[in-house]
Amino acid sequence: MSVLREFGMALSLLTRLPVRLSGTITKAEQARSVIWYPLVGLTLGLTLLVPALLLQSVRLDPLVTAAMLVTLWVWLTGALHLDGLADTADAWLGGQGDRERSLAIMKDPACGPAGVVAIVLLLLLKVVLLAELLSHGQDALLVLLLTPTIARAACTGMFLFLPYVRPGGLGAAAGEAPPHRTGRGVLLIGAVLCPLLAGFAGVGMVASALLVFWLFARYLQRWLGGFTGDTAGALAEIIECATLLAGVLVLTGMQ
Repeated sequence: MSVLREFGMALSLLTRLPVRLSGTITKAEQARSVIWYPLVGLTLGLTLLVPALLLQSVRLDPLVTAAMLVTLWVWLTGALHLDGLADTADAWLGGQGDRERSLAIMKDPACGPAGVVAIVLLLLLKVVLLAELLSHGQDALLVLLLTPTIARAACTGMFLFLPYVRPGGLGAAAGEAPPHRTGRGVLLIGAVLCPLLAGFAGVGMVASALLVFWLFARYLQRWLGGFTGDTAGALAEIIECATLLAGVLVLTGMQ
């Protein structure tokens, strides 16, 4: 029963899907819930897959289908990661490399010009990449399924490999004692399964995600000394774009 509860906690945090959790949530449960983030991503992928199949069956223009899917994507996540992307962009520009100033800007609920521009550009890129991906027909569906899965796995990786630097933040309890051995096992299994499911596209997606994660994590260590919930959300959005791009490049090259 605790497994379902931990998955429900992860689902309620990362999506708008209705989840009921009874009783008091403990810090240990919050910490263990991070290993279920990839499964939450897979749930999102499956939820997007159904309308993608329906829209493809009526032969809508791929750009129209992509815009509709991205709109649903944003609604399903409650724009949580987009908010993190905006806060991270504002802090990166306004903080001018100062750790405390950057953290203060992230905590400010107002969205500055850098945040707005980051959201607009990312959504535009995601729509265009998804439209190009859908032009490849059925081969695109596995890429769509795995994209949110890999991105949420990256969030799990943040908790496992970097310190959480905001006391009292949304992820503070989870960041205190995440299940490192189990979490790393889950990430390893996922990294193996993606190529098995999606072939060369899966290899490209995993490779691009690992590269982005490594570069972003190194930068966060120098900038903040670790990560926050906002930067984890920013990472998820960036990796979604990176994996979509990798999928498009591989499928285009295979034609």
